[in-house]
Amino acid sequence: MADNTSVLVVEDEPAIVELVKYSLREAGWDIRTADTANGAWDSISHGKPDLVLLDWMLPDQSGLRLLSRLRADRDFQEIPVIMLTAKSMEEDKLAGLNTGADDYVTKPFSPRELLARSRALLRRKSPHLSEAPLRAGSVVLDPNSCTVSVDNAQIEIGNAEYKLLKFMLAHRERVFSRAQLLDKVWGDHAVIEERTVDVHVLRLRKALKSADGLIRTVRSVGYMLSEK
Repeated sequence: MADNTSVLVVEDEPAIVELVKYSLREAGWDIRTADTANGAWDSISHGKPDLVLLDWMLPDQSGLRLLSRLRADRDFQEIPVIMLTAKSMEEDKLAGLNTGADDYVTKPFSPRELLARSRALLRRKSPHLSEAPLRAGSVVLDPNSCTVSVDNAQIEIGNAEYKLLKFMLAHRERVFSRAQLLDKVWGDHAVIEERTVDVHVLRLRKALKSADGLIRTVRSVGYMLSEK
């Protein structure tokens, strides 16, 4: 999805909010939060998000009631909504879907599953937000299928190397220090040392095979992706 995709997370548990932010960080989306149904409505009224991740249980009213309100409003009824719920009973899931939820994720959920479901829903409901493939030389990275190919052949690539390549493709011809790459690619939550960046760069070059020359070392500074 495009980098300006906005997601509203409606959840009152700070730990879950942080997990959701961490889950979606890789996509580079704009994340807004609200911890009550009324706060969520105010946020949506001030700027319609592309996706809402909605907790079932909220302090002021249920997420189901907020969902009903959204679906009854002509301006907001098309917003894609994924319910976040600790309820795993089939009747509860059916109640959410019957009220208008597009999908649901049962807590505890995996970050990768949440991101995959969010991407799939946005592709289905908002195809205009789909990301175009990123290209450099013979390398093509498709954000929608999370695949990388070199000379039209798909390659095996680790998750960390995939994120690093995606960032560098989006910022080609720019030099980044190891510290900047740590911050931009792995973020504040990562427990990783600067020299580990060198390891991931090495692995990325190995994965790219004949296209490894795209990743340049800039002496005493860091790394860049360049076709020149």
